[in-house]
Amino acid sequence: MNDISPLADIKSAITRALHEDIGNGDFTTEYTIPVNSVLKGIFFVKKSGVIAGLDVIKQVFELYDKRIIFTRHVADGDIIKEKTVVATVKGPGRSILTSERVALNFLQRMSGIATLTHTFVDAVKETGAVILDTRKTAPGLRVFDKWAVRLGGGRNHRFGLFDMALVKDNHIAACGSIHHAIQDIRKKTTLPIEVEVTTLKQLREAASLRPDRIMLDNMTVTNMQKAVQFIHGIIPLEASGSVNLKTIVKIAKTGVNYISIGALTHSVKALDISLEISTI
Repeated sequence: MNDISPLADIKSAITRALHEDIGNGDFTTEYTIPVNSVLKGIFFVKKSGVIAGLDVIKQVFELYDKRIIFTRHVADGDIIKEKTVVATVKGPGRSILTSERVALNFLQRMSGIATLTHTFVDAVKETGAVILDTRKTAPGLRVFDKWAVRLGGGRNHRFGLFDMALVKDNHIAACGSIHHAIQDIRKKTTLPIEVEVTTLKQLREAASLRPDRIMLDNMTVTNMQKAVQFIHGIIPLEASGSVNLKTIVKIAKTGVNYISIGALTHSVKALDISLEISTI
């Protein structure tokens, strides 16, 4: 529901990543590379996919050493083939070698997320269903994970707990009913409200209160179809739970509006990308 965090959050995360990796010095590089060494490098992919994170690694190099010249050869969100050179760097050798791993970590993870997202988006392109991410992101890296989903053609669900009220099973159990949960929320906020339901009985209860969206959690395809028929387009429906590439098309064909997939970010495989360094 929300756009990515402000640029200040991105800068802060990159700064933390650099400090985490470098600590009080890259001693291998300092002891082996002359201080006046100038190097160049090419970023190339070893497997086809969607590139994501070039804007981020540009900031990595700028934050570490503004003398590093970074040049992109494709754009974030582009579908690229194996062995494609996506960017080049040139500048102080020590600085490039010291900051390369942080740059690659961001680029590989984001590209992996974007690539997987694109695969799901492409699978349902004929149905009209929208692919969403979840909050199942790497701690501290949510801004990058959700950015990558967008570059892969998906959309962001709520960014955090603060920009949408999502009533889940534990909330319902704790406060007594869907009715009580929604009524209590509406007394205190105008945030959009989504309700998670697992049965058609809960669906009917939730629908009577007209939330902004209803999530069908781990429902069978048959019950999803019944839910779509019952709601009849009045309230947007989101399917969630046990979604994979084997089930996605059947789920999308039920007529749900959204399909949220935790696997986009919680267990993604990084895209294989390397930085090959040479002297000038």
